Amino acid sequence: MSVAVSVAATGTVERVVVVVLNWNREADTRECLESLDADRSAPHTILLVDNASEDGSGARLHAHFPGVAYLQTAENLGYAGGNNAGIAWALDHGAEFVFVLNNDTVVPAGCLQTLLAALESSPAMAAVAPTIVRHAHPDQMWWAGGHFSATKGLGVSHLDSPRPDAPALVPCTFLSGCALLMRAEALRTLGGFRADYFAYLEDVEWGVRAMQSGWRLGWVPAARLLHKVPARGTSDSPFQITMRDRNRRRLVRTHLGVVQRIRFHAWFWPTRALTAFRYLLAGDRARLTALWKGALSP
Repeated sequence: MSVAVSVAATGTVERVVVVVLNWNREADTRECLESLDADRSAPHTILLVDNASEDGSGARLHAHFPGVAYLQTAENLGYAGGNNAGIAWALDHGAEFVFVLNNDTVVPAGCLQTLLAALESSPAMAAVAPTIVRHAHPDQMWWAGGHFSATKGLGVSHLDSPRPDAPALVPCTFLSGCALLMRAEALRTLGGFRADYFAYLEDVEWGVRAMQSGWRLGWVPAARLLHKVPARGTSDSPFQITMRDRNRRRLVRTHLGVVQRIRFHAWFWPTRALTAFRYLLAGDRARLTALWKGALSP
């Protein structure tokens, strides 16, 4: 992997490094960086990682934000590999916490401070995540805690609004990689995301690996983040279908015991067959092909 690094930030790197990964999404990334720059409730260093964008957006963002540390991967490493490059930079520069943040998010003032306070209060926690709402409809939950389903090989997001009396930190078994404040000690022990996942379920796999190593995961209800996601009911793209199914099969094969693997396969193959039949009836050749790629790829 060839990674070119240009560090425009001056002074000492803060305890918290925020890693924002860009790939051909200049407008979204700019709004995300602006929201981070406006929130000084918790001192932090922003690291912009450009995943070899094809539209020149990395260079333009670097020029627009000269005070932001900048890292160019020189090739598209996917969500997992691109963020791993940022995580490695953060650890090399002495960060105590690394906030992996999707570039299509907006961070309200105080979100990072609330997350940091919660993580610092619980040394057993490897990582915490905020309540995530839809950017276009802030009253709609997108992620409000979650659990890992061994039967489905997936992280299942909870969608209920946090109660007014919700505790400051709620244990979970699945955290969304959309916004993940990670403890450097855990990252040094566990490593980063599985680079061979490329995209999708790398957050689930990291959480499973953390829990199997004795760490815990937590949701911070009071921390709130806005995420630009497709409208409800939008179909997954063929790429999403392939990567999701391939990676959950990898996760199950790597981390689950015999009984859990049997349960997974008893659920997975019948549901894939039914879904394939629906795509066939609809004449959706692209998604049908993607489904079988995900089911058969090693």
